[in-house]
Amino acid sequence: MTPKFAALSVHLFTATGAVFAMLAMLAAADGNWALMFLWLVVSFIVDGIDGPLARRYDVKTNAAVIDGVLMDLIIDYLTYVFIPAFALFKSGLLPGWTGWLAIILITFSSVIYFADTRMKTKDNSFAGFPGCWNMLVLVLFAIQPGFYVTLGLVVVLTIAMFTPLKFIHPVRTRRWRMVSLPVALAWTGFAGWAAWVNFHPQSWAHTGLIVTSIYLLGAGIAQQILPERSPANVTPK
Repeated sequence: MTPKFAALSVHLFTATGAVFAMLAMLAAADGNWALMFLWLVVSFIVDGIDGPLARRYDVKTNAAVIDGVLMDLIIDYLTYVFIPAFALFKSGLLPGWTGWLAIILITFSSVIYFADTRMKTKDNSFAGFPGCWNMLVLVLFAIQPGFYVTLGLVVVLTIAMFTPLKFIHPVRTRRWRMVSLPVALAWTGFAGWAAWVNFHPQSWAHTGLIVTSIYLLGAGIAQQILPERSPANVTPK
């Protein structure tokens, strides 16, 4: 397989995320929230794999005619923001004016955040909450916390998008990656499990989602509070 063909194949793989987004949207239109989230989990898996593949096969050099970053952002906006916001509104988790407020906050703030050239930090983490509304909304469907808590989380995380708080990228943030990557994989597994059983209240997946979500939300902030230690200076003999 030539480098150009391999790089182009990565772009084509990334593009499948748009197909999964459409399948998720069709399920959402039918009110089939479990199926919608299953398709979003599949898209989430594609998004987690295509980045390392893109760097492995150097798509910027070998398939530069396609802007993989732009394509990824378009698909991410659909699967991370637009479809979850639609589900939050139409499901009734946020009734009346609270639903309208939530979808306006989520869609408006996220499109600005996604276009912000300062969204990445030097260690490949995110500056501010990275608009992972698909993850939040899936957890909300699982635990059903009540609309005041739900709306509060939406407001707080919207504000957090435009703060200097750091949120890790489980694959690209090197610090604690030996923990972060398995936790992210576990979250994906719990998410698929929860959706598969149609968010059954007795499912252990819900506990797993809560624990892994707390880590993924808080790890970057914890890294800011606990600066990385520099290697001890060793004086040569």
